[in-house]
Amino acid sequence: MAGHAVTPTVAAWGSARETFESVNPATGEVLATYGIDGQPEVALAVRRARVAAAWWGGLSFAERRLRLLAWKSHLTRYLGRLAQVVHDETGKPLDDATLEIVNTILHLDWAARHAHSVLRPRRVAAGIAMINQAATVEYQPVGVVGVIGPWNYPVFTPMGSIAYALAAGNAVVFKPSELTTGVGQWLVQSFTEVLSEVFGEAEPVLQLVTGRGPTGAELARSGVGKIAFTGSAATARKVLAAAAETLTPVLAECGGKDALLVAADADLDAAADAAAWGAMSNAGQTCVGVERVYVVESVYQTFLDKLNDRVSRLRPGEDAGAAYGPMTLGTQVDVVERHLADAVARGGRAAYGGLDSVRAPYVTPVVLVDVPEESAAVREETFGPIVTVTPVPTLNDGVRLANASPYGLGSAVFTRRRGTGMRAARALRSGMTSVNSVISFAGVPSLPFGGTGESGFGRIHGADGLREFSRAKAITRQWMKPLVRTTTFKRTSTDMERIVKLVTVLHGRLVKPKQRRR
Repeated sequence: MAGHAVTPTVAAWGSARETFESVNPATGEVLATYGIDGQPEVALAVRRARVAAAWWGGLSFAERRLRLLAWKSHLTRYLGRLAQVVHDETGKPLDDATLEIVNTILHLDWAARHAHSVLRPRRVAAGIAMINQAATVEYQPVGVVGVIGPWNYPVFTPMGSIAYALAAGNAVVFKPSELTTGVGQWLVQSFTEVLSEVFGEAEPVLQLVTGRGPTGAELARSGVGKIAFTGSAATARKVLAAAAETLTPVLAECGGKDALLVAADADLDAAADAAAWGAMSNAGQTCVGVERVYVVESVYQTFLDKLNDRVSRLRPGEDAGAAYGPMTLGTQVDVVERHLADAVARGGRAAYGGLDSVRAPYVTPVVLVDVPEESAAVREETFGPIVTVTPVPTLNDGVRLANASPYGLGSAVFTRRRGTGMRAARALRSGMTSVNSVISFAGVPSLPFGGTGESGFGRIHGADGLREFSRAKAITRQWMKPLVRTTTFKRTSTDMERIVKLVTVLHGRLVKPKQRRR
């Protein structure tokens, strides 16, 4: 079910449909050609999705769970085929592509199995003043969710929205990155096949639209119930502007500049290993990857030596023995070069690698030291296999520098003291923090995933992710006459006296602070 070549079609008004090519970034081989969907194609997909959403949302949680678990089984059985498509379109090693899909399967399973317990109607306390009312809250689907996915993790990241949106009862229109359209097509076709072959159903619950930025903009302004976007902060602003035309809410995950903190008592071997993997895996093209490391001065040089030793063993390439693949987006090589040049110009130096590490489409590992905090390599998202390492007097100084970034997605802390790690984790201004590991929060389906500041807003994954694609519905049902009449023109002075007396008794007592024992 990999992408297939298409011939430009002639639209109703007589003009040929534009196309674009999917290219293997390691070899330059053209993998497939796809049509560029414009406003008519996007609008048609959304109209069809609205019809499908009424059917899908009308199913019970148990019925949707059955279908999503069948899809999960399909993804598991054909995991190798999908991993090959990911490898071909991104260049990442097959093992990395496989692990990405495995993590996706775990999240799909969690969303399918927990949607009912998270979103089902539940009774809430009405309070003594409204004791005559039975109060209920439930979460209803928003209808159609538009998902605009990235290219760096073309299965795991968009499925963090797709799986949870479907589990919540919505239909989805998916616009994958133009660099990984074949992956998006595979996912949509696989779900369609499961509905058709296993359940005999043909409703277009999950649809694909293809193209570049303008196609995503059309989806954002199409009037869907919600847009889930992953990409740069600059592109997020454009998506928000387009969505604002129809007051469409947006969930935005916009990348990061994640910091890893190393305390004086940390396991330096574990910290160095985690920093190497967090910074270099997937060629550094990870939104929650490690781009900055702050190390307490007393262990700085030892940590740096261990990190350099680990990255020296890493080699990019397209063969099975490579540690990571090429830069998937060619223009990202220019960003890497600019950040390296700026760091060196400001007095930084390469403890490992350097300017000659850039050999497009590959970039060998680079470890930078003595880099000023105002440099681009520290302030801007690099999205390449480069990491800065900076000594700090204390762990608190590391927290302060980590929080100085406009981004706030993920972070990590290494220390042997549980209390120290938890305090630092809570103090870091990020949506997620791992202690004594990196990026582990992404592998826990019950945890929310998202950031703050330039890293965006909203959450995927976990109960928060299910609610993100729902709208809260509050219902009150009067089951007996009110003790005090308030919402009627028949209200009397006696009613008012009673309500004021009740509130005074319940809430008028002066609260005094407790005296501390000496």
